Amino acid sequence: MSDEEKALLWKQDLRIVPISAGIYFLCFLDRSNIGNARILNSSTNNNMQDETNMTDYEFIIALMVFLVAYAVFEVPSNILLKKLRPSRWIAFLMFCWGAMTISLGGTHNFGSVTAVRFLLGMFEAGLFPGLIYYLTFWYKHNERSVRVAFILASATLSGAFGGAIAYGIGHMNGAGGLAGWRWLFIIEGIPSCLSAFIVLFFLPDYPERVHWLNEAEKDLATQRLYHEGSKESQPTMTWADAKETLTDWRLYAHYAIYFAVSPAFASLSLFSPSITAGLGYEDLEAQLMTVPPWAVAYVCQIAIAYSADHFNARGVHTAGAALVGAIGFIVSGALPPDHYSARYGGLILATAGSFACIPPMLGWLTSNIFSTAATGLAIAINVSVGGGLGQIPGVWIYRTDERADGYPTGHWTNASLLLVVALISLGLRWFYGHKNKQLAARAEREGVQAMPYKL
Repeated sequence: MSDEEKALLWKQDLRIVPISAGIYFLCFLDRSNIGNARILNSSTNNNMQDETNMTDYEFIIALMVFLVAYAVFEVPSNILLKKLRPSRWIAFLMFCWGAMTISLGGTHNFGSVTAVRFLLGMFEAGLFPGLIYYLTFWYKHNERSVRVAFILASATLSGAFGGAIAYGIGHMNGAGGLAGWRWLFIIEGIPSCLSAFIVLFFLPDYPERVHWLNEAEKDLATQRLYHEGSKESQPTMTWADAKETLTDWRLYAHYAIYFAVSPAFASLSLFSPSITAGLGYEDLEAQLMTVPPWAVAYVCQIAIAYSADHFNARGVHTAGAALVGAIGFIVSGALPPDHYSARYGGLILATAGSFACIPPMLGWLTSNIFSTAATGLAIAINVSVGGGLGQIPGVWIYRTDERADGYPTGHWTNASLLLVVALISLGLRWFYGHKNKQLAARAEREGVQAMPYKL
């Protein structure tokens, strides 16, 4: 890579990565804080579930409707991102989900919580696939996984900060006549609404439009992505593009592994406070003990993603991280419920492995799609199937009546699915290696240049 290209990448990174990571940090915080609210100030019966008089079943339904909306609105949202420009669409979504988060602080029963959670899912649906799609306008194949990792790692930071913030806000219980969980939603929703205006004015849309690149840099940005990126000038999608993407059967293996990792993603996001509460920690202390697993996961995500891109080995890294996560869940599920320290170590392994396998998994998918329209649709389907439908099992498997037994159903289900991720990833890695040999042989035979699949 030339010095000019390195300088251009650094310029892009300074503008794009921090603001994208900040957006997803707030998105994840507003999505998962219901897990903190569920047990916040439970020792005084001022937690969300008690004050809204929801049964365990109703609470799970309220979590699930978010995911239904999340799955339904992924694809249309990614289409609108290209049509309306990323900065405008993402700012709109951000303001709306912040408003819905604040609204959760005013809910009083199952119906109102469920309705607001559905709207929250609708507005958050486009953010993560939108950001992944957005990166394809700025970065080459071997540059995306580590950027995706920095963005996704903000979710693990959010998980860590979410527990710490909930611990602090728990001490506000009763202030202004409001329970602590209501303050939690209000305080965490306001930054999203305010930050939407920062996104509107400061998130760059496309390399060709920005004022902070000179003409030579704009030309370089366009040239380097000629074969490996999405283009503003290309049409959003035609029926032919949609048909070609929907019938590209290898992509369904990518969708399958994202589906299989998503129950762990959902259950850890929503039930970490409940899991730590089942490890001998109570109330506010349980909130605080969610922090170390997320902190370890943050470091692991960045390291795994960098290594996957550097060695062009996304499949192997995805499989390896999934295996570590599976081991963590097996430890948590196999040990007796009162082995608190060892099972807490298992939770750390499970969180780190489950989250670390996602950035190379997403980078692998986007690196093996070769048109703007197909990229947007495939990413949206992937996150819709995985991030939406795939997360639905994750809200059911950690059952309150199994707390005393250490949540075996949740741990063993997640362990099994992560082993599936490892097996399919290795099989897909073999498939791409086999196809590359065929492409190389054909290129040599016909004297043409082939574009190999990323591994």
